[in-house]
Amino acid sequence: MFTEVINPRFLETDALGHINNNTYGVWFEAARDPVFKIFMPDKNIKEWNLVMAHTSSDFLKEVFWGEEVIVKTAISKIGNSSVELVHAVYQNEKLCTIGKCVMIHYNFKTKESIKIPEDVRKKLEEHLFEKPWFGTLEELETVEGK
Repeated sequence: MFTEVINPRFLETDALGHINNNTYGVWFEAARDPVFKIFMPDKNIKEWNLVMAHTSSDFLKEVFWGEEVIVKTAISKIGNSSVELVHAVYQNEKLCTIGKCVMIHYNFKTKESIKIPEDVRKKLEEHLFEKPWFGTLEELETVEGK
């Protein structure tokens, strides 16, 4: 499981005073950086080999500017050429938002999905988390064994 600490910016709020729903996609993308590095250790953009096939979010509680958020990211499924990631946003120790995305290992030259190499698969498996997210960070950390 990966952890990203984010300090919400005022510009990410909306007229109602909470974080705008469009912001979560940006936060989740930032939280996927460690996964990108598994697929592309050199971070060479010319060798990019992932494409987004699906993304979704569920908003459980409002998130506000002025207090940091913790974004947890894990792998929930590994397919032949795809990987499903799950995200959770916590603020003040409480679960506020959950998200999911499916990334496809992809060859942009041939425009085809490609099998995930065994060495990449093994690294992804180290971050498998098949349980549901928990209501508080303390509960989650108990399950993580930290």
